[in-house]
Amino acid sequence: MTKEPIEVLDDLADQVVDEFEAYRQPDEFKDVSLVIENSDEEHPTLIVHVDREDAESLADRIDEFLREHGARTEREQHSETDVRVLATVD
Repeated sequence: MTKEPIEVLDDLADQVVDEFEAYRQPDEFKDVSLVIENSDEEHPTLIVHVDREDAESLADRIDEFLREHGARTEREQHSETDVRVLATVD
């Protein structure tokens, strides 16, 4: 049985949380935030928002991690401290 894209992205989001947990401390501002945007049910998108100094460096690591796990990625850079990595799967 093949998983739906939303299920694959949910699993991938859990893996990102595990891999980058140092940037998601519960009692602090989170340098890495995640959301799954699923208004298009056939093509949901995992959005990983990096908000910190040197955001591009961490976004590079997250981008590579996502691609290694089968996602297609794109980036949106809003400033030096605000980068979003968008991930989709088939």
